[in-house]
Amino acid sequence: MLRAKKSLGQNFLVDGHVIEKIVRAVEPSASETIVEIGAGMGALTARLIDKAGRLVAIEFDADLIPKLEERFGASENFTLVEGDALRINLCDAIAPAKSARVVANLPYNISTAILQRLLEQRVCVPEMVLMLQREVVDRITAAPATSERGYLSVLVEAYAEVEKLFDVAPTAFRPVPKVWSTVIRLRTHERMAFEVKDEKLLWQLVSAGFAQRRKTIFNNLRSAPEDLRGSIETAGGAQSLLAEAFIEPRRRAETLTLEEWARLSASLENHNS
Repeated sequence: MLRAKKSLGQNFLVDGHVIEKIVRAVEPSASETIVEIGAGMGALTARLIDKAGRLVAIEFDADLIPKLEERFGASENFTLVEGDALRINLCDAIAPAKSARVVANLPYNISTAILQRLLEQRVCVPEMVLMLQREVVDRITAAPATSERGYLSVLVEAYAEVEKLFDVAPTAFRPVPKVWSTVIRLRTHERMAFEVKDEKLLWQLVSAGFAQRRKTIFNNLRSAPEDLRGSIETAGGAQSLLAEAFIEPRRRAETLTLEEWARLSASLENHNS
């Protein structure tokens, strides 16, 4: 009998009631492609296959591949992709479909990294229904000036609308984790609400701003990584850059709104273009 691998952060969903709630939240149609990341033992896969026009299941654990092929391989609407969701190009994996919605029970140890990867591929991922550790969801949905707000909060706010759906108790999984989970829906949009020409620069700024959470935005930018610090110095230094963007230098990064981050990035762009 296959066991969950702690090294992969596996906790298999076994609660039928929770599975049905996820399926109802997704409401797959016979005309669409659904991607399931982390098919695991196939508990959710079985319900999605019944309703989706096509199901593309991605599984990293090579030991689970034969079980999934044996159980679902005969289904005409099932495609199994063995690989790492952090490296797979979803836009290629769902071809000939141009877009697909994603459903996933994400491993706790790499959930943040996978979410960032999904947002990078938002051109072909208009919607995601994800189960994440509840603390991660708290960070994702944290508003400005709250202690939970961080880089991930700003990133998700920039590219998606988030809706909390329901919490899931640890007893819904085997093995039983020590934490609660939360299912959320993200609807992505290709462009940010605020115009940013150099998105890479924006995220360098946000990353630097949150580098040491107890420090002010001024001190964090002043000690930014070398390449970014050079750009800031070209703009007259952190103090001048923040003043130009109408941001009080004594503030901390978690107090900044997405609009303020965009304004700060635009100011830096203007000096380095």
